[in-house]
Amino acid sequence: MTPFRVATLTLNPALDLTVRADGWRKGGVNLGQSLQFDAGGKGVNVASFLADWGLTVTATGLLGDENTERFEALFQEKGVRDEFVRVPGPTRVGVKVVDGAAQETTDINLPGLAATPGALAELESRLDALAADHDAFVLAGSVPPGVGADFYARMVSRLRGAGRFVALDTSGTALQTALTADVLPNLLKPNIHELEAALGRSLTSEEDVLAAAHELLARGAELVAVSQGERGALLVTGNEAVRARPPQVDVVSTVGAGDAMVSGLVSARAEGLPLAEAARRATAFSLGAITRLGAHLPPRSELDTFAAQVAVEAVEWREPMRQKT
Repeated sequence: MTPFRVATLTLNPALDLTVRADGWRKGGVNLGQSLQFDAGGKGVNVASFLADWGLTVTATGLLGDENTERFEALFQEKGVRDEFVRVPGPTRVGVKVVDGAAQETTDINLPGLAATPGALAELESRLDALAADHDAFVLAGSVPPGVGADFYARMVSRLRGAGRFVALDTSGTALQTALTADVLPNLLKPNIHELEAALGRSLTSEEDVLAAAHELLARGAELVAVSQGERGALLVTGNEAVRARPPQVDVVSTVGAGDAMVSGLVSARAEGLPLAEAARRATAFSLGAITRLGAHLPPRSELDTFAAQVAVEAVEWREPMRQKT
């Protein structure tokens, strides 16, 4: 049987510097407990999680050629095929300050390297080549300087035109542009704040979120998964909707939680799981991510325990009656 192959795209990867400083205070002198560097960026994290699960994964995107070592070591360790386009200069650093006592993470994200037309042309060629033998693509993260806000929208159209399953997890103008394009991704996974910003309106109730999801489904998306932090996630298809609520756990770091959820949904797609089981899988992956540092899944036995603790409920939704004019 041919393996299910996934390619992830990270336009703006980062070396994540994670400092644990319990009880730290802004403006003061703080004592840190630990420090670590990890190869990061949303698509890199997804590749790492999916490789841990056992899927065949290729990672591509734009990577600074001056500090590739941690990325290359991660890909070699996890058996991820490296198809990143190298660009001159260092990959940016992202600083994460983890307060274990408060169970909070503060992010400081620096801008990425500016992409050149030549690098983007090479990247598009690599995506075309990968589309020949990869089943699914995950386009994830912010866009760096030099990349137009329509880049994801164009790649979604290109990859879906090649018959591939496409998941998109981004924010800001890139998400807004993708949501107004003629061709939408198969899977959208915004958090509630990203979706509100992209649509330009508040989604104050579950009915509002469901209505927004159905608007996107009507325009070509297949699954809209809206994460809502501790409240869990709402997953909506054209035929059904479910609410997944996680159990209470001790949070080590929230970095990578959304990336883990995307990974869980893609792995569920690879196995043809029904929506309720996909929601359970994705939430278990997310729980596995927030209970440790770095984009690494726990053993399957631990993931099974998390999955059994996730409450999944069917959600009823009726399309609002339109007023006659």
